[in-house]
Formats: sequence, structure tokens, C-alpha cells
Amino acid sequence: MLPAQRAHAQDTTKRGVTIGLTYDPTSRPGLAVLPVTGSSGDSVRMIVQRDFDYSDRFTIVPLDASDPSTFRGKTPGAELNYPLFSRLGAAAVIQATVGDGSLHVALHDVAKGSVMNVQDFPLTGRANSKEWRLSVHGVSDEIERWITGLKGIAQTRITYIAGQHIHIADSDGADDEVTPVTGNAMSPAWNFAGNQIVYSTFGTASRINVLDLRTGKSRILHNATPTHANLTPVFAPDGASIVYAHADDEGSDLYLVAADDGAPRRISVGRGTDNVQPSFSPDGRRLAFTSGRVGHPEIYIMDADGTNAELLTSFDFGDKNYRSDPDWSPDGRLVAFQSQFADGRFQIMTISLRDRSTKLLTSEGSNEQPSWAPDGRHLVFASTRGGGRELWVLDTESGRLRQLTRVAGAQLPAWSPRLGSSASTSAASRQ
Repeated sequence: MLPAQRAHAQDTTKRGVTIGLTYDPTSRPGLAVLPVTGSSGDSVRMIVQRDFDYSDRFTIVPLDASDPSTFRGKTPGAELNYPLFSRLGAAAVIQATVGDGSLHVALHDVAKGSVMNVQDFPLTGRANSKEWRLSVHGVSDEIERWITGLKGIAQTRITYIAGQHIHIADSDGADDEVTPVTGNAMSPAWNFAGNQIVYSTFGTASRINVLDLRTGKSRILHNATPTHANLTPVFAPDGASIVYAHADDEGSDLYLVAADDGAPRRISVGRGTDNVQPSFSPDGRRLAFTSGRVGHPEIYIMDADGTNAELLTSFDFGDKNYRSDPDWSPDGRLVAFQSQFADGRFQIMTISLRDRSTKLLTSEGSNEQPSWAPDGRHLVFASTRGGGRELWVLDTESGRLRQLTRVAGAQLPAWSPRLGSSASTSAASRQ
């Protein structure tokens, strides 16, 4: 194994962000992760390799670590055996050492035969704890930014409902926990800081609630939801307000209320139809939502104040004309939604805001309730493709799928924004 001092010998390279490796977004360049020295190095290596695999931007190059000396440079001044890594198909090599509460990382550019970047990252919490794993995910995301110019999504979480309880799991499916809340929870959604979740409760005491992940406490928006059913709440991008659906015997409409529970204001005009499932555009100026005002559920968009509503999914190619559950992509270009087809099953589709072109993304099983990752490339959704209903993650560029959960009946997923260590501790972990 490469000794620790070998990694630190790379520090002659300028510290900080340096995007030096030529990255072709249409390919998946090879990436090798050397055995990590120091305490819990094997866990660090496993997490980092999985993060880069799940990014769908790289091909992990397997290494035979039985004789680590073969990785070392054969020529004077060369830290690594760059010709060997080139033959293995690696464009970049990650070399890391676990220190006292930190991780020292050197990124090697194989083609140039030199170190591309180095940095020391703090590791939070004890080894293999939730906080520690999340901080390792953050290292992966930063290394990805060195190479591609775009930060990764490993340091994110996904909340969802199973058995009317709120679950929160890491983006790789690890550390899946039930978060204690009162009532039968439905439709959780993150704020854009990643430290609060708004959700509704089901039943005669239906309410809109806000769970603060920093304290583990929930509060009810009493003014917003005094009676009847209250559904599908979401935070505005600035976190100052919440939009939700309020239903009674005359249908449902969307309401806007201050996040601190001010006086609610109706913003949609459904005239007895159902108007639910709001999703903000990234700039907060528009909303996508589901409405039955044409006689069946379709996706609409309107200004955030409720004006200028227009039908978005106006196409018809023989399916059942039932489209719902919109989610506006983080780059603002697409809206993902579910559409029911002639066999009765739902599939995931996207529609372009620019030219209204559509794309069918799934076909196996029934696939519902899409939610975008912060990179605007990956989607999480509920699917029956494996038998029971579970959550799956789709790379919309390559079509690659992976199962996220192992919890029967998982549904209503919502992908968090990118998280820092301050937002990493869930309520459950402090019980």
C-alpha cells in the first residue's frame, strides 16, 4: 500500500480548485481510487468509489491491491506508475489518506503524469457514523467538481413515505431512517436550505406541518389549514412561503401562506375542479401543478401569483390522458411528470418548457411521482418494476437505473438540495 507520506508529498501542487483534466461530458472516463491509508480507509474508498459510480459520469477502474507497489512510480520524480494507469484506462487517479479528523486527497491527471489538485477535507463525527459518511460524500462531490466543473450529488438525501411514516435516506440508499412525526404523514418536501421538511397529514385532522431537522420538532400551520383536506405542500425557493392544496366539497385550489403561518391566500381559480401538486420553477416566478379543469388531470403552469395559467401537457397520442405529479427541473428546462397509458400503468415523462417536446423515460412496471436531483440529470421515483413498490433512481442521460430503497410500499419521494454538514443531522439521529 502506498504510505501516507507519499500522498502528502503531492503538496507542491497549488491548493484549491483547479479544473485541469479535459472532461468530455459525452463519455465516461476511467477513474481509479487507490487503497486509502489510515483508519477506516477501506470504508472511505468504498464510499468514494460508489459515489463516482452512481454519478454516472465515470467508469470505475478496478485495481488489484494485492501488490500496491505496482502503483508506485518507476521513474525518478513520478509519484505514481502513470503508464500502468493509462493502460488500465484511467484518466484520473484519486489518492487519499485518513488523518486525525480529516481526509487528505490528491487527484492525479494520468495523461499529464502529474498531480492535478490536492486538498485537506474535515471529516465530521466518528468513523462510519451518519455525519462521517455525509462528510465523505462531500469530498466526492468536490473532487467531481475538480474534474467536471460541476459539483456531484452524493451529499444529498431523499425523503419519502412508507407506511405513512417519513423516511430519510442518503443518496446511495444508506442510513435509511424513520423520522418521528405526529400523524399520518404524506407528501414530504424539502426547503432549499435542506434543513426543513414540509408535509401534510392524512385524515380528519389533516394539517400542513413543518419539521425542523436541526431540532427534530414539528410545528403545525394552524392558520393555513383549519378544516378539510390539506395536501401536497412545497416551499418557495426563498423559503419564506409555502404553497399547498386545500380541498373541500367544492374541489381544491392552491393557497400561499408565509412559512411562519400567516394568513393564507388562494392563488389558483379552479371553479370547482381539483388543483393540486404545486412545483416551483427554480427562480420562484412560476408554478407547475396538476389540474382537472379540462375534465381530466393535466399539467399546467402559471405565474406564482396565480395569473396566466396555461395548459402545458396538451399533447395526445392515445394514452389515457391522465398526467400528474409535476416536478420542475433545477435547471428550469424540463418538467417531469407521470402519465397513464392504455394498459393502466403510469410512466415517467418529461416535457420541455422551450418547445413542449416530450420524452418517455420508463416502460417497465408502473412508475410514478418523479423528483429531480440537484444536478437536473437524475430522477427518483416510485416503481413496481421489481415486484413491490420501491424507489428507483434513473440517470436520464444514459438510462441507467438503480434501486434506492428496500422498504415495502415506498412512495412520494423528494430529493434534497445539496447538503452541508450543518444540515446533515436528522431528527432521528438525536433521539
